[in-house]
Amino acid sequence: MKIKTVIFIIGLISGSVIHSWSQKGLEVGGWLGGAFYHGDLNTSLKITKPGLSGGLIARYNFNHRIAVKTSLNFGRVGADDADSDNNWERNRNLSFRSNILDITNVLEFNFFHYEHGHLTLNKTPYIFGGFNFVRYNPTAELNGQRYNLRDYGTEGQAPGSEYGLFNMGLVLGGGFKFDINRSSSINIEIGARFLFTDYLDDVSTIFPEKSELLGTRGPIGVALSDRSLADGLGEAGRQRGDSKGNDKYTFVGISFVRYFGGITCPDISRIR
Repeated sequence: MKIKTVIFIIGLISGSVIHSWSQKGLEVGGWLGGAFYHGDLNTSLKITKPGLSGGLIARYNFNHRIAVKTSLNFGRVGADDADSDNNWERNRNLSFRSNILDITNVLEFNFFHYEHGHLTLNKTPYIFGGFNFVRYNPTAELNGQRYNLRDYGTEGQAPGSEYGLFNMGLVLGGGFKFDINRSSSINIEIGARFLFTDYLDDVSTIFPEKSELLGTRGPIGVALSDRSLADGLGEAGRQRGDSKGNDKYTFVGISFVRYFGGITCPDISRIR
């Protein structure tokens, strides 16, 4: 369904025909906001503990409706079973934190005719769809020290067979933009990233066999793998996560962008 939605949005944008003055040009700027994670350690979509996020933006406007945008983004996401309302999750007692480096590429569609510097056509809601590349590295704290969870094969991954730290996903979102003067605007935006991995949080499948994990990763690996508070919860083969759904994160932010383009007369209006 998510893939079909992205294809629909891209098709809508690509198929739009604008019979009006054409505005072309580059916008560059930056943004600040929050990052929210949703996955095995936040199954109820809680947004009470956002991580800081921000980035740089480059947008090229093809006309008043259609643009492409690339952004380089940084964020921090995390979650803790101790904050869950679910008794089983609290007893599982896992947690993680990860810094995210994100490169996002999207097509944008403005709902209204939008023209920088115009007295009235200077604001519009918009939607976007595309894809992203992400670098992440889930960590957790144990006895006052923070460890890279991937290095300890917490779900029984053999050395050399761990999940990768680079992935990609689909991007869907929308926002509202408005001018503050002829060449500058403010954008308020929310964009979700639907990843192709379930290991952003290091949790996906089942608890491994402790003796095997001890032999390959040592006591720290065992301690990071099973931090459960209830007897028997972390036995080998029992559920540790839910591999049926991949992880997601969302950026919400406010950006300031500067416009370096102009307004071009369409072919039909040119003197021949």
